[in-house]
Amino acid sequence: MKESVAEQFEVNGRGYAWPRRPVVVVCIDGSEDAYHERAIADGRMPFLERMLERGSDLRADCTMPSFTNPNNISIATGAPPAVHGICGNYFYDTTSGTEIMMNAPELLRVPTLFAAFSQAGAKVAVITAKDKLRRLLGRDLSDGICFSAEKADQLTDESHGISKVLERVGMELPSVYSAELSELVMAAGTDILAKDRPDLMYLSLTDYIQHKHAPGSPVANDFYAMLDSYFEQIDALGAVLVITADHGMNSKSDADGTAQVVFLQDLLDSRLGAGAARVILPITDPYTVHHGALGSYATVHLPNGTDRAGLLAELAALEGVDTVLTREEACERFELPGDRIGDLVVIATRNTALGTTPARHDISGFKEPLRSHGGLTEQRVPFLVNAPTGPLPDGHRLRNFDAYWVGNALAAGRPLTS
Repeated sequence: MKESVAEQFEVNGRGYAWPRRPVVVVCIDGSEDAYHERAIADGRMPFLERMLERGSDLRADCTMPSFTNPNNISIATGAPPAVHGICGNYFYDTTSGTEIMMNAPELLRVPTLFAAFSQAGAKVAVITAKDKLRRLLGRDLSDGICFSAEKADQLTDESHGISKVLERVGMELPSVYSAELSELVMAAGTDILAKDRPDLMYLSLTDYIQHKHAPGSPVANDFYAMLDSYFEQIDALGAVLVITADHGMNSKSDADGTAQVVFLQDLLDSRLGAGAARVILPITDPYTVHHGALGSYATVHLPNGTDRAGLLAELAALEGVDTVLTREEACERFELPGDRIGDLVVIATRNTALGTTPARHDISGFKEPLRSHGGLTEQRVPFLVNAPTGPLPDGHRLRNFDAYWVGNALAAGRPLTS
């Protein structure tokens, strides 16, 4: 396939140019415009400032819900959740009657770009901060590199396509709750780009810093300054660099720092009876120190015979609730798989989170006010490129999952076409 570089390669119904130089997509988990804009204004990202003067400083929409798994998999497949099936970090499987993490590769309904390109002969490298994404992103990857920084001390050539990464980059294994976890992703990615020259590379970071620190804060600026140094190295190595995010981030607290939470399970228990309805919070994952499983998006599974319209109106009238949709409305508006969401979808306002009942959400140990995501107010994300993209096709809505469509076209010297 690599000999036919002029050919357009189709994956999941979309055409991708075969790149003539490496394409590196960096997903800065939890990033929003204000983070890099404040860091640039404070003199902490001099390379990115120069890059955007000659490149492209765009904005895109992430998929809904604005959570990690659905958006990373959308970037990896070039498609929305209705196509790939991953609609949260966590969901209720009505067939088995169990609540499960959406980490298993068998839950993915279509191939990733990484699998398709690698099977056609491309060299592919995928590095994630957290191990929860690694199995999904690496499904059916043929003879490529795929590992998480979280488990970087356990790598083997046979299972991950690489070993001794910590020795290669001169780092110790960082805590999963640290900025260094993302730095390890960037350091390893830059090293692999220099030595192995993959055709496609994906670097997916963690949002630990964004959950704890607002744009322009010293800790946030230090983090983005670190990223800036690696962006400069990737650019110098001749890659097309696309920088985007899986979702944004907002404060979910009042002016005094008190978390603002609507506890939906308590409300529904009082309305329908204890346990009659089931509230699912798709932000739920193994890393609750980030957010206490409190986000701005929830789905609700209702018992048969419930007055769905009446309940929808009641929930929509609650202070802190922005939007309530039926399953059908949510699937149409947000391109979601109908068999993996509830009867209702509830979305909170900008500074409010949704919970089940207070006993299930322990944020007593939080040192900073709650910051989280999941709603419409976290849907706008950066889309930064180290080259001019030229005009987008008429009517094209730029999405974060356009990253390889854009990057591959630029790496092949081709215009963007739908």
